[in-house]
Amino acid sequence: MRSVPLTTSQADVMKPPVGLPVGRGAIPHIRSQIPSLTPSDARVAQLIVADPMGVIDLSTSELARLARTSPSTVVRCCQRMGFEGFRHLRLALAREVREDVLHHEGIADDDSEPVMLAKVFASAARALAEGPSMIDPTAFTRAVAEIRAAGRVLFVGVGTSAPIAQDAAYRFSTIGIISDAPPDVHVQHVAARLLTGADVCVAISHTGATRETVATVRAARDAGATTIAITSFSPSPITRLADVVLIAGGRELSFRHEAMASRLALLSLLDAVYVAVAMRSQPSARTALDAATEVIASHRFATGRTRRVAGRAPGGDRAGR
Repeated sequence: MRSVPLTTSQADVMKPPVGLPVGRGAIPHIRSQIPSLTPSDARVAQLIVADPMGVIDLSTSELARLARTSPSTVVRCCQRMGFEGFRHLRLALAREVREDVLHHEGIADDDSEPVMLAKVFASAARALAEGPSMIDPTAFTRAVAEIRAAGRVLFVGVGTSAPIAQDAAYRFSTIGIISDAPPDVHVQHVAARLLTGADVCVAISHTGATRETVATVRAARDAGATTIAITSFSPSPITRLADVVLIAGGRELSFRHEAMASRLALLSLLDAVYVAVAMRSQPSARTALDAATEVIASHRFATGRTRRVAGRAPGGDRAGR
C-alpha cells in the first residue's frame, strides 16, 4: 500500500531532523553518512541520494524492495542518519525540494544582489574544488586511454547536458578525435546502435537517470562500443550500465534539475580528459589543433592588436615602417 502523499502544510511545520546540522540540507547530510553505514543501510541511503524526488513518493516497503532489504532496516537507517523515521525523512526531502526550486544553495530572501553574486560564485568554486576528490583516478586514466584509441567517439546528453556533449564533441574534434554529438535524442539512439567495438560512447547526465540517455548507453553497449558515463551521482541507472564511470560534483551539490555548479564540474572534468588526451597524443593532436586554429582565425575580423601581432600596423602598413 502506498504512503499517504505529503502536503505542503506538513512540510512547512516540520522540525529539522534530529542530529541534522543547522544550515545543512538533508541530501548533503545523508551523503556524508554513507561511508559510516552498514552495507544494507548504505544501499538505502544511496537510493535516497540518487533520486530524492522519487523517494518522496515511495512507501517504506517500496524503498526496502528497491534497496534489497527489509522495511524495518529502512526505518532504522533513517534513525541512524538522524531522522525520526522514514516519514520524517520524506518530509525533510519534500521541504528541500520546495525550497530548492526557489533558492540557489545558501542564498536567503533578503540577500542583496551583490551578496547573491558572491554566493553563487562561492558555490561554484566549492564544487570545482571538491571535484577531483570525487573522481576515481583509475577510471579517469582508462577514459583517456579509451578515447585516444577510439575509431569514433559519440557524445550524448539531453536537456542541460546536451550543450556540454556538443561542446565536448567539437573540442575533441580539434585535436584529431573523430567526434559527434547529435542534438536529437532519436538520432543519438540510432547513432549509438551503429557504433562498433572500436568506438566509444560518452554519456553525460547530471542525475544519471534520464531515460533517453540510459537507453542510448544501452544501445552503444549492445553494439559492442565502450561506454563512459559522466554524472554527478552514484549509484544510478547509467552507472550500472557503463564500462567506465566518472563521478563529478561536489559533496554539497543539491539535486535541483538545473544545478549550475554540477554543470561546471562536468565541464571541468571533460576539459581535464581533453587536455590529457591531447598531451598523450602529440604531435598529431598539435597538428590537428593548428589546422583548427587556422580555420577559426579565418572567421574573425582582425583587430589592431592581431594585426600588430601578425607584423602589420593599422592601415595595412608593415609594423616598423
